Amino acid sequence: MIQPFTTEPIRRIGDDGTPIGDATPQHSPDALRALWRDMLRAREFDKKLVTLLRQGRTTFYAQASGMEATQVGIARGMRAKHDWIWPYYRDQGIGLALGIPIRDLVSQCLGSNNDLNKGRQMPHHFGDARFNFMSISSSIANQVAPAAGTAMAQKYLGTDEITICTFGDGATSEGDWHAGMNMAAVNGAPCLFICENNQWAISVPVHAQTASENIHIKARAYGMPGYYVDGNDVIAVQEVVQHVADRVRRGEGPALIECLTYRVGSHSNADADAEKFYRTRDEVEAWTSRDPIRRFEAYLDHLGQGIEADERAQLIQDTHAEIEAAVREADASGFPDWRIMFDDVYSDTPTHLRDQFELVRAEQEA
Repeated sequence: MIQPFTTEPIRRIGDDGTPIGDATPQHSPDALRALWRDMLRAREFDKKLVTLLRQGRTTFYAQASGMEATQVGIARGMRAKHDWIWPYYRDQGIGLALGIPIRDLVSQCLGSNNDLNKGRQMPHHFGDARFNFMSISSSIANQVAPAAGTAMAQKYLGTDEITICTFGDGATSEGDWHAGMNMAAVNGAPCLFICENNQWAISVPVHAQTASENIHIKARAYGMPGYYVDGNDVIAVQEVVQHVADRVRRGEGPALIECLTYRVGSHSNADADAEKFYRTRDEVEAWTSRDPIRRFEAYLDHLGQGIEADERAQLIQDTHAEIEAAVREADASGFPDWRIMFDDVYSDTPTHLRDQFELVRAEQEA
């Protein structure tokens, strides 16, 4: 049974891939393969985007390597294109698993003409209305209060939608986080808050930013249940998210889930080499040995559904080819003209904006 406030994270797969209890009550072989594919595609997407970053093709990227089980489990536990999600800036794995095309993610990172966001956001700050995936922001925890507001609107409208709000452990030390949690709780809003606890808020470890024994225990202060799950166990994450989302959907109020995972790479390309300045190599290697993809592959071996080397290689090759095709398409589309920054601001362009347009035009023509 899935219970709140457990002392140990809920698990379904051991570190060596051994099933814990009945770990696959609702997973067909095809569904298990889909989880594996989602995780490996997310890992390879990270690798290719870091390469584009180093080539100077984009200027910002935040890796999620090591966190694939958390992100894929969240995506598979919610109802795609039905529920709404306010993500944080490392959630490309969620976007991919929900079905956002690689083409659109790459176009956003490159800021090309076929970017759905018209090149107006920072790189790697995508959003997609087709999937109710709100646009990402770099401001820590500023998505939490709007997520509570979205859930309140869903309650008032009487829909069966819920809102998912994800964030890192560092966000729980921000005032916006507490305001959003309190607002959702007081109003009984159908909001599922999920902390992707990857142990580090840039260079600050969890123990240096909170005196709480963990993150999910903070839910008690807001009168909502808190659940603790092994974030490197994709089966456990999906199961807990589905269970708690159903509870929220039934009108039982908001809830908090903490997924215990680890960011293997740097915080972002703006972050110095983590192992040299604030993490030990032993720590990184200890968590790398618990790699969620290798762990899941070992689990499939235990079930007699192991991944063949050529199948793995083919998926990696196909993912790389899809990304490379997306880059070529983005290049071919060109880049937005400066005039686009004046579009979609007001329905009727005010005088001051027309004046600014003329000022920029004059500078461009000078």
